[in-house]
Amino acid sequence: MAERTPWSLSGALRGMFTKRTIDDQSWEDLEDALIGADFGPTVTDEIVADLRAKVDRYRTTDPKDLQRMLRELIEERLSRLDSTLKLTDRPAVILVVGVNGVGKTTTIGKFAKFLRNFDRTVVVGAADTFRAAAVEQLATWAERAGAEIVRPQHHGQDPASVAFQTVEKAKREGIEMVIIDTAGRLQTKQGLMDELGKIRRVIEKQSPIAETLLVLDATTGQNGLAQAEAFLEMAGVTGLVLTKLDGSAKGGFVLAVQEKTGIPIKLVGQGEGIGDLTGFTPHVFAQNLVG
Repeated sequence: MAERTPWSLSGALRGMFTKRTIDDQSWEDLEDALIGADFGPTVTDEIVADLRAKVDRYRTTDPKDLQRMLRELIEERLSRLDSTLKLTDRPAVILVVGVNGVGKTTTIGKFAKFLRNFDRTVVVGAADTFRAAAVEQLATWAERAGAEIVRPQHHGQDPASVAFQTVEKAKREGIEMVIIDTAGRLQTKQGLMDELGKIRRVIEKQSPIAETLLVLDATTGQNGLAQAEAFLEMAGVTGLVLTKLDGSAKGGFVLAVQEKTGIPIKLVGQGEGIGDLTGFTPHVFAQNLVG
């Protein structure tokens, strides 16, 4: 049996952009493709309305013009928020938060590798102390990335004390980057937020927090965003990291989540390998998405 080609936005649009002219069917196909790519109904309606106005203004009937306009519009909307990581402090302390199961631990390992590629020294703090497996997994990824790690001294150690020890080590040894893993699930939402608040206070007594990054699984789309609402409300999130962004089947979620939260995407993970986490560039993303 022939293997099915995965759905992608650029693939869905290809037939539309190779037609001879823009017609009513073109607009229906565009709307269906954007909804299929998880842009969501609101963003889809706005994009289609904007493109209709541009096509009328420039009196074009060439689908290639429509393709270019779509690419430029997505890039322009993605560029409204600054995707630059703010890591000028020394040490630069990065808190990583997110619901369990989104790939938070592996993302931290990949992020450590990303920073090591720029010759930055990195220490990782395993402050998700209630999951022994998470600590071991994080240690494996840190080793692969060439980063140091501060582990809990015993199971269930106060996460804030692990965070404190990690920042303390960085300051003592001149380590440039500190990445702190945090719990993704406790018995209550309030307990989880109280713990994060305590970690923040303990760190800020020693050093400012440069970034608080929320990890989201792109394949879960709007559902994943709903699960992460508590972090968005209470964790002081400064940037988003999207994992499992393979192909462009869920590419629209990138724009939808940024516009819904008002928080910029700063990193994207597009595979399983340790080198598969990259900085987010709106121009490149829009180009790959639309074709």
